[in-house]
Amino acid sequence: MRVKTFFGGIHPKYEKETTAGSPIEILPAPETLVVSMDQHTGAPAAPVVAKGDTVKVGQVIGETSHGISAPIHSPVSGKVTAVEPRLHPCGSSRMAVVIENDGRDEWVERENHNDPVQLDRNTILQKIKDAGIVGMGGGGFPAAVKLSPPKNAVIDYLILNGSECEPYLTADHRVMVEYADDVILGAKLMAKVCGARKIIIAVEDNKPDAITALQERAGAIEIVPVATKYPQGGEKQLIKAVTGREVPSRGLPFQAGTIVHNVSTALAVTRAVRDGEPSIMRVVTVTGGVVNEPKNFLARIGTPFEYLFEAAGGFKEEPGKILVGGPMMGVTQISLDTPVVKTVTGLVALSKDDSSLPESIPCIKCARCVDVCPAYLMPLRLEAFGMNEMWDEAAEYGAMDCIECGCCSYICPSKRPLLQYIRLAKREIAAANRRKSS
Repeated sequence: MRVKTFFGGIHPKYEKETTAGSPIEILPAPETLVVSMDQHTGAPAAPVVAKGDTVKVGQVIGETSHGISAPIHSPVSGKVTAVEPRLHPCGSSRMAVVIENDGRDEWVERENHNDPVQLDRNTILQKIKDAGIVGMGGGGFPAAVKLSPPKNAVIDYLILNGSECEPYLTADHRVMVEYADDVILGAKLMAKVCGARKIIIAVEDNKPDAITALQERAGAIEIVPVATKYPQGGEKQLIKAVTGREVPSRGLPFQAGTIVHNVSTALAVTRAVRDGEPSIMRVVTVTGGVVNEPKNFLARIGTPFEYLFEAAGGFKEEPGKILVGGPMMGVTQISLDTPVVKTVTGLVALSKDDSSLPESIPCIKCARCVDVCPAYLMPLRLEAFGMNEMWDEAAEYGAMDCIECGCCSYICPSKRPLLQYIRLAKREIAAANRRKSS
């Protein structure tokens, strides 16, 4: 059977072999955890604890009244030693709660439900919201908001994204293999909330064990193999691949009758609704060419990166670059003191050779960047507009539809920094739009 896919895309070296077969290891919580109040798209949470307070596992330590936001919970029991700005994976400081772990893992009172699908829609939605669940594929959009489209929207499909198309990362892969039942249950709970008529779980065909594990438990849920191609996991690309529908330019998936969530988000939903556990841990792949023992860990939110790399055997040599996420869309890190947040899918430590930047030469107008762009854009034109500060022209050519996948920069034989200039153009266009609306 021909697998489904989308226009454009590339086939980078996937580098998943070292961890694809590595079972998830439960990582003991460290002595000190730094829990950021900014772990999601939208407004950050505000701390509701102070230095000297004692907390329990699952206790709310950050709250918000904003519509697009999510609460933050303590990942351990212990004592709050500081409430202050600390380094965040984005590269700057964000307000955080620092907790000294007492090692007792004393939980707040939890409410569990043996058959959570029988709960009504509003109860399930409230539990997802209260648990602070956000998109765990890296996007971080609050799950409860995404599951609440406008009342006039008809949702035909809930799509679970099991593509995990970024090189090196295997956290979602292992979640599907080891927690298939929970992923299926989470999908059913989310479908009930948003009223989806059909559930599809899309998995790249380089993960046959995950496809088999899900198919054995799927029932009426359709497991759809999709081509192993980057960026197969892009929301709009995945919708096009598995349903044939297109999300309008600058539009949202519900406008195409779909809602897309990550498989790890589905796992978090099951733990919240069935077990009463808020979002305080996630699976993280720790890998890269200079890591001694690449592994997949179930780690507490707030765990320092250094602690994760030590659990993976440390480094063979000094890394040239450390990324949160994969090498295509990941963010370079400046310190190993940085803590895990809900959107950290993996940590990739690259050698100096693998992370060196190539020297660019003038564009040769080969149009390979156009051939691979999954958003149907002309990256070479957008780069020129960005270089020459031609923001109106960049907007006219659809810069804001760029998903920042990096396919254009990857394929360019001249090694042009295409994506960097497109990002610059997007930032300036967004700033201009804010000025117009203020």
